[in-house]
Amino acid sequence: MTPTIAPALIESTLQPNLTLVLVTVFLVAAGTALALDRSLVRVLLGMVLIGNGVAVLYLVISGRAGRAPFVDEDPAAISDPLPQAMVLTAIVISLATIGFLLALSYRLWQISGTDDVPDDAEDARIQRLALEDQTSSTYDPSETSTTTSDELAGETTADGGERT
Repeated sequence: MTPTIAPALIESTLQPNLTLVLVTVFLVAAGTALALDRSLVRVLLGMVLIGNGVAVLYLVISGRAGRAPFVDEDPAAISDPLPQAMVLTAIVISLATIGFLLALSYRLWQISGTDDVPDDAEDARIQRLALEDQTSSTYDPSETSTTTSDELAGETTADGGERT
């Protein structure tokens, strides 16, 4: 016979702590603001804040803390182990991302002496050509297209008109 859980007990465990919700919002918002910067060190700090915000979010949605889940234990008294596993997974993913950004920023520092991401010269040239409505020197009109939109642009409909 399994014990039943009172509905009032379920509702009381699902009410989040407002302070932790505000901490989560602040961490994710500050992390997002930092991640949108051109400095890789600020992007790195932003990812740290976002990772910690996600970990706190998992703890908020997991409900109140309880006892370890053992056999023949009251279900209302035990804690759910799934959110704890999700926090560990979020920590591992965050650590891998931070390690990659740290290596990237160190390599950029070695090459350029700064941690600011430089503008891509080729990207600026392509933007300038697009504004002037010119084609790139590497464009070859004799090559066949591999995109569906280019293929559909050249097709005609059954009544002889061009497909738009």
